[in-house]
Amino acid sequence: MGQAKIYYDSDADLGVLSNKKIVFLGFGNQGSAQAQNLRDSGIPNDQILIANRVDSYAETAKAKGFHVEHDFATAAEVADVLFILIPDQVQPRVFNEQFSPKLKSDATIVVASGYNVFFNLLKFQPGQDVVMVAPRMIGSSVRSLHQKGRGFPCFVSVEQNGTGKGLDAALALSRAIGATKQGAIASSVREETMMDLMAEQALWPNIIMMFREAFNVLKDAGCSDEALCYEMWMSKEPAEIFERAADDGFVAQLKHHSTVSQYGQLSGSLKLEGGAMREHFKDILYNQILSGKFCEAFSQIEDDLDKEGDTNPLNELYKRSEEMELVKAEKRVRARLAGLL
Repeated sequence: MGQAKIYYDSDADLGVLSNKKIVFLGFGNQGSAQAQNLRDSGIPNDQILIANRVDSYAETAKAKGFHVEHDFATAAEVADVLFILIPDQVQPRVFNEQFSPKLKSDATIVVASGYNVFFNLLKFQPGQDVVMVAPRMIGSSVRSLHQKGRGFPCFVSVEQNGTGKGLDAALALSRAIGATKQGAIASSVREETMMDLMAEQALWPNIIMMFREAFNVLKDAGCSDEALCYEMWMSKEPAEIFERAADDGFVAQLKHHSTVSQYGQLSGSLKLEGGAMREHFKDILYNQILSGKFCEAFSQIEDDLDKEGDTNPLNELYKRSEEMELVKAEKRVRARLAGLL
């Protein structure tokens, strides 16, 4: 593929949102940040409605001056624009059962994650616009960067153009939440889902595994728990490295390291051919992600993720991870240094 198109403030017309009732389904990290940014951008508070069940998030929305509707059917009926900002695993149930039947036939539906749209888990009407406006940062950063006037990276796409004006709406909404100040990158739910799941199911599992095995080898060689935990992650050096990579370049950031470190990292990485790892990644991408195999398996356990104890599959995975020597050592170190951390 060639270079992606990038949209800026000058490409977006906030007038598209005039007199539109904009409903946020969910007021968590992203919902809170995006709703506040929208209001700061000049969208009248009366045009914004927070659809949220009775909980602490709803109380926070009220405290911030937003109108809150607990009845989802009522919120759906008035929505010209609907942001779906609740967790992926509950979106199909909540949207399909409580929102989809009541939404206007020409409503604009906004997702911040491509997962449920890509795997066709949400039910849309033919005349509706379905767009993705997906900030690439956590909600607190979406809010703080907007307040500083800096903007943040974001993906934008039109997945269903029922009205023929889907892109106009997507860009206006991107600008309203502050994304086009830095540049909203043209993407798709396919691209966003591939990259997201690839990181979660291939890249980071291998990083965790490599940290685990490096820890075990060094511990067997006589290194202490305290030295290992601080050297490998508790000093926050890895976080600083990634921050430098974002600012200076993935490889260029190495120039901030010692000469020994630069030589060791560059020579070592260039010696690794990577063919086996590439095939492993391709297997996960094509046979696990794009095939729908993971989506199908995850859908079968979604209800169990709300359970308590070991019947929750996620809790079981955490329990198994506690058997890693790395995790055990970290607990010992944190307990010993509790007063210093």
